[in-house]
Amino acid sequence: MINPAKRTKSIELSQVRKMFEITNPDAINLGIGEPDFDVPENIKQAMKDSIDDNETHYTPNKGYIELREEIVKKFKNDNGIKTNTDNIIVTVGASEALFMCAQAFIDKGDEVILPNPSFLSYEACINLAGGTIVPVDCKMENEFKLKADDVAEKITKDTKAIMLNSPSNPTGAVMEKEDIKAIADLSNDNDILVISDEIYEKIIYNKKHYSPGKYSDNVITLNGFSKAYAMTGLRIGYLNANETFNEELLKIHQYNSACASSTSQRGAYAALSGPQDEVTKMVAEFEKRRDLIVSRLNEMGYETVNAEGAFYVFPKIEDKDFVTKAAKAGVITVPGEAFGSNGIGHVRMSYANSYENIEKAMNILEERVVNG
Repeated sequence: MINPAKRTKSIELSQVRKMFEITNPDAINLGIGEPDFDVPENIKQAMKDSIDDNETHYTPNKGYIELREEIVKKFKNDNGIKTNTDNIIVTVGASEALFMCAQAFIDKGDEVILPNPSFLSYEACINLAGGTIVPVDCKMENEFKLKADDVAEKITKDTKAIMLNSPSNPTGAVMEKEDIKAIADLSNDNDILVISDEIYEKIIYNKKHYSPGKYSDNVITLNGFSKAYAMTGLRIGYLNANETFNEELLKIHQYNSACASSTSQRGAYAALSGPQDEVTKMVAEFEKRRDLIVSRLNEMGYETVNAEGAFYVFPKIEDKDFVTKAAKAGVITVPGEAFGSNGIGHVRMSYANSYENIEKAMNILEERVVNG
């Protein structure tokens, strides 16, 4: 018998994906984090032109220079991060960027401070690299926000990195500026790497997004086009890292994927350089859906924080069978425990679905699960 590598034994298949196996195809999906909007027309046209122009070959490892120039502008204008094209790597989604960070910098025994709850891929990537996870509680009473003081208490001589995700998956929490800056200061004072996943930065309501990369060179900033531009299946992301970090990251990127899709890169260029009207419309619609799902869940007695960003809510639901009951009734959700121990007693629901479907889903839950 051929045994799998030991490093894979600590990894489980995604509980988000498992939910699709226990329900019918007509169920309303509040499980997956994928915008239900179409890719904006200017992006589609750029990709069509790319195919027509036979741009189907390898690109530079770091990505097309034109795209990296636009990413540099974006970092300056949106994030206050001064960088250059050499510090940018275009990746196969933000997921590859995360994997690159773990493989390039995390060794066996290195401690990585991780919000609890947090996106399940973080734990998996750290475990695959042999790192040790040090969880930091992000409690509901604090709107699930990561606080710098709590992070500081977890730092030891073995701390190698701090993982940030604001706005957050699975909670929709948006970190405060003072905590972002304080964690950047901690990274400088203790020579610790900060890996900042900012994939949801444009999907934020009545708040401002702050990047730790503005305050420290010890930050690797991850981002992409999946969420803000509904380009999930096109697998296109990017990262920014200082020159020393970048060289190590490029080693992983070269031998893992060589380069991102040429056609997707042309679409990404159009996304950044073109009009942002569709993004604005999408965010406004997400906010309406957020208001609907939060109010309905609270009315049903499921305490729910009014999430400030992304497109998730994380209601307190202590019924251990809720997710299964909901799935059988026709609504897919995800058990909170998939995102860490502080997710126990919670359920993640995505409102990246139509307003009408969310309304139907809430009616189903109320009639068949709450009152059933």
